[in-house]
Amino acid sequence: MLKKEELPDCPVATTVQLIGNKWKLLILRNLLARPWRFNELRKSLDGISQKVLTESLRSMESDGIIVRTVYAEVPPRVEYSLSELGETLRPILDAMQAWGQDYKQNYS
Repeated sequence: MLKKEELPDCPVATTVQLIGNKWKLLILRNLLARPWRFNELRKSLDGISQKVLTESLRSMESDGIIVRTVYAEVPPRVEYSLSELGETLRPILDAMQAWGQDYKQNYS
């Protein structure tokens, strides 16, 4: 997790630094619905490489936005879900979805 002194002064820049790339936003979109396994996420995100997905998940886990749960099964099962902090992003992503729908209906 980043320390306060490592974050930008601007709150918008902080948010962009934490979730502001295409893949992280799409991963969060999926995790808003339910927990996902790695391969499910990879298949649902057309064009993402395994490396970028791994890096994005690790980064969001480190920042406290998602939780990685390993189940003691054979073979091992790993699921990713939103943390309590990640759930606080729901209104932001809901607003982005509403804005995108409005744009598509009224301006494109």
